[in-house]
Amino acid sequence: MSHAHDNNSNMRRVMIALVLTGTFMVVEVIGGIISGSLALLADAGHMLTDTMALALAAVAFRVSKRPGDRKLTYGYQRFQILAAFVNGLSLLLIVGWILFEAVQRFITPSDVMGQTMLLVASAGLVVNIFAFVVLHGGDRENLNIRGAALHVAGDLLGSVAAIVAAVVIIFTGWMTIDPILSVAVAILILKSAWTLVKRSAHVLLEGAPEWLNVDTMQASIVSQVPEVASVHHVHIWGLTPQDLMMTMHVRVNCEIDNPTTLIRKIKSLMQDEYGIGHSTIELETEDCADH
Repeated sequence: MSHAHDNNSNMRRVMIALVLTGTFMVVEVIGGIISGSLALLADAGHMLTDTMALALAAVAFRVSKRPGDRKLTYGYQRFQILAAFVNGLSLLLIVGWILFEAVQRFITPSDVMGQTMLLVASAGLVVNIFAFVVLHGGDRENLNIRGAALHVAGDLLGSVAAIVAAVVIIFTGWMTIDPILSVAVAILILKSAWTLVKRSAHVLLEGAPEWLNVDTMQASIVSQVPEVASVHHVHIWGLTPQDLMMTMHVRVNCEIDNPTTLIRKIKSLMQDEYGIGHSTIELETEDCADH
């Protein structure tokens, strides 16, 4: 119930950010064209990607509610991770575009209307701060929310850079500050985008949680459950970082009157200490059947 409530809350937050970002994107495109500012146009291009990314995030939350079926027996929760991965890749593409345009501006500087740029960038900063606060209040461990928040954070940085560039242009006339700050924002976005891509790819590749030491976990089972002699063939992954799955072989060191009781004891240990909600445990009294 709590998980469903979190998903509904996250989706509402994404929808609010989507409306704000999509609406202001149009304003920023017009302002960028009129002022001739690369910083504004770069941020507008980023906001276009953000609008699509937030729409994808909203769809992901809706799709992930579907129960499992014969085609996807675990359900559709991992669609959120796929959305986060796509959002991360789109951020990397935007970084590439900003850097390319900045190089062109360094080679061929162009005039920028500082006052128009300042007005539009200031309005964009207010919108982006509000959208970021809305998303930041969601589930920070949810990669889909993290991806959406990173997009908006990139817009926020873009607005700040555009404001600084506009002020410098107004008071000094130094046009080169526009592409310089665009590059600075691109580098900041790059780091966050790469982290998002790496984390979502790790989940899609069914990697074990980064915080979990499998050897320590196996030793913990042996030490806390007297009937267990050893643990092997351990596989741990997650549909999402919050929904962990596990399979393992457990060799027992004595006759077990009720195997189900032992399995429940191990499952309870996995749930309480490691948050692993779904586990499949194979008990062995002799050599492993897979050998």
